[in-house]
Amino acid sequence: MFVYKIETNDYLTVSTVSNRGSWETYELNHPEEFNTFIHDEWEPLVGRGYLIQQEDTYKMTKLINKQIQKHSVKNKEPVHIVSTESAAGTIRFSLDRPKKVLAFSDFFSYGPLWKLNREKGQAYRKEWLFDNINIEFQDDYENEMRFTNTLLEIEDIEEKSPIYVWVGDNAYEQTGVRLILQLLSGKENSVNLINSTELYVKFIDEKQPIYHTSQMTPDQIKHIFEQGKDSNPLSQADRDQYVREWEALAQTREVLRLWRNHELISVSENYYDSLIIHTIEKLHREQENKDFIKAAKVIGVMLEQMMEEWIGDSFLEYRIRYLIYNGILELKGVPKSMRHYSVKLR
Repeated sequence: MFVYKIETNDYLTVSTVSNRGSWETYELNHPEEFNTFIHDEWEPLVGRGYLIQQEDTYKMTKLINKQIQKHSVKNKEPVHIVSTESAAGTIRFSLDRPKKVLAFSDFFSYGPLWKLNREKGQAYRKEWLFDNINIEFQDDYENEMRFTNTLLEIEDIEEKSPIYVWVGDNAYEQTGVRLILQLLSGKENSVNLINSTELYVKFIDEKQPIYHTSQMTPDQIKHIFEQGKDSNPLSQADRDQYVREWEALAQTREVLRLWRNHELISVSENYYDSLIIHTIEKLHREQENKDFIKAAKVIGVMLEQMMEEWIGDSFLEYRIRYLIYNGILELKGVPKSMRHYSVKLR
């Protein structure tokens, strides 16, 4: 019998369960003792070590989080929801308490969205990401657990809490806002949409707009929130429209989206392949002799040209590997991350 002592109201991830918190183990003599087991009345085993498969740790973490959800005390504080952890960090730092900031650890401009608000769709997306995307320094179960925890946190929002959903004019935040509003569809809370791109142009700098919430400084976040927090409450008709748009996205299996003319569009996953080839050609012309170029450098040059429709380096690195596997690029090194290999045109 494994017993984990819960010492927080925050949902746990696989790494926190593995590395923090108190575990004790007990030996039961008969299966029937499980039903009457009270750990305070038993002596824990000492001097034992265990190897637990990561999948089992993931399953235990989900069960622990269900207990946290069951016994947690909910507060009526304002809730801010944003599509990325980077933007969430700035919002947490910028705005006064009390508040709660929720974010997804995923990047919604690429990868399938099919039935993503259900476990079946989450498993389908996980498999595609596992097969195609190098996610450095993060375990597969860790990322999946963070996504599940955000769903639990949205489910937990108290009915009297005002909700502020942040979004910029880019594909991953515009996709995320539609998922967020679908997840909020059963709640009657007031929901205000904070469009960071529009408010930045209106209140900070109309000549040099930003396209991503995470581009703003803490002072800018605080300023546009004070100016815009009451200016754009969503009507029920608006909310319903976002939900319908999400439901349409959740029926598709395309893996790449762009934000164009105030609309999300799906494009072929090879959309950026010609830009990758053009960028490598340009870098070859700058060399004395055509030689291998670090994949990270190719991606860095591309991202400098893509601020309005920044797609993320992981997807671009996936397409570089695709071009290698299909004989268009030559490879030097091991493609376990963009820093570990170089490419050149055949």
